[in-house]
Amino acid sequence: MSSIKLLGISGSPRRGATAYAVQEALAYAETLGDVETEFISVRGREIKFCIHCDYCVRKKEGCVFEDDVAKMYPSMEEADAWLLGTPVYQGTVSGQLKAVLDRCRAIVARDIDALKDKVGAAIAVGGDRAGGQEPAIGAIHAFYLANKMIPVSGGPFGANLGGTIWSRDEGAEGAEADEVGMESVQATVRRLLKVTQAVRQGAR
Repeated sequence: MSSIKLLGISGSPRRGATAYAVQEALAYAETLGDVETEFISVRGREIKFCIHCDYCVRKKEGCVFEDDVAKMYPSMEEADAWLLGTPVYQGTVSGQLKAVLDRCRAIVARDIDALKDKVGAAIAVGGDRAGGQEPAIGAIHAFYLANKMIPVSGGPFGANLGGTIWSRDEGAEGAEADEVGMESVQATVRRLLKVTQAVRQGAR
């Protein structure tokens, strides 16, 4: 069987804790088995908002906007599993990540099963320990469910909904220092790969 293709996306417009957490998660995944990873950051990208023009529904040729989100589509479709990371903005995901997820409508408008049975997990980074990480993860899980994907967490006792990081607003150094949070990320990665492997074996 071929390598598991794991796509990690940092939904932060900054170079800091979220990008660090996602990249560390991908590096950890590579130590666990035959895993091929790809990292994408929204930082510095041209990201247009979905305007619900229905071009994607009518044409079934992708999105009307040919920006950096459109360039992400092949990686999204080829991946077996997704790991989405977001900073917490006002108790939910960043605007940049939300825009990317909204634009995925073009993928499923062309093929309603394009994302079916891909396994997805989430990491959320907050400046406070209880800074909205779990509601942000819930928003990502809602996206997975809406698109026939399989959301997973790291499980009870530490990673109930996914990876939750307390950065103390100290960027990558703050994320690195949060040992409990990074353990929740690792637990989430382990579960993500285990479920992905099971899905792939069941599909044979």
